Amino acid sequence: MSAPADRPAGTGPTTLLVIAKEPVPGRVKTRLTPPFTPDEAAQLAEAALSDTLRAVRAMPARRRVVVLDGRPGSWLPDGFEVRPQCAGGLDERLAAAFAGSAGPTLLIGMDTPQITPHLLAPALDAGAWDDCDAWFGAAEDGGFWALGLASPDPRLLRGVPMSTGRTGAAQRARLTAAGLRVRDLPPLRDVDTADDAERVAAAAPAGAFAAALARLTPVTGR
Repeated sequence: MSAPADRPAGTGPTTLLVIAKEPVPGRVKTRLTPPFTPDEAAQLAEAALSDTLRAVRAMPARRRVVVLDGRPGSWLPDGFEVRPQCAGGLDERLAAAFAGSAGPTLLIGMDTPQITPHLLAPALDAGAWDDCDAWFGAAEDGGFWALGLASPDPRLLRGVPMSTGRTGAAQRARLTAAGLRVRDLPPLRDVDTADDAERVAAAAPAGAFAAALARLTPVTGR
C-alpha cells in the first residue's frame, strides 16, 4: 500500500540510496543532445529524478538518502536526507555511498523513472534479507539499475569497470565470487538515448517523465 501523497511511507529494515546528479543543462543526459537541447535534456532528467524519488518515498525504509552530485532543488521532496557524492570514478562514488550506510541498503539510480513500488517491493519487504545477502537489478544496456547489500562493503564495488556493456555482469560476478547469495530484480531499460526515452515513457505513461517527453516532443517537432 502506498503512503498518502503528503507524507512518506513508514519505516522498514532497509536504507534506500538514490545516486543522482543535479539536473543542470549541459551536465545531465548529454547523450540526449541531440535531438534534445541541453535545457530539454535537463528537464527530462529532473522528471526522471522526480519519478524515482516518488517511488522511493512510497516504500517503507529505515532512511531515504539522495547521494547527490550538485545541490538540491525544488525537485527534492520531504523525507529525504542529502549526502554529497565523493570525487572519483563511478565505482568509487558507489562504493563511498555504501560505505556511508550501515545495515541492509538498496541503491538505485535516477535513469529508470519507470520504477514503481511494486518493482522495488521484493527488496524492501520485511523478509527481503532472509537467506539473501544481495539484490541485483540488471539494466538492458549491460549495466545495473539496483544493487542491495545486507552488509555494505565498498570493496564489492571498487575496481568494477563501469559504463561498459559488461558492467552488470562484472558486478554480479563480484558478488557471487564473494560468496554472497544474490536475488534478482527485473531488468529495466536506462534512459540514455532518445529511443530509450520513448520506450521508457511508453512503459510508464502516467509518470512525470512521460509527461515531460510529451510536452517537449510536439514543440520541437521530434
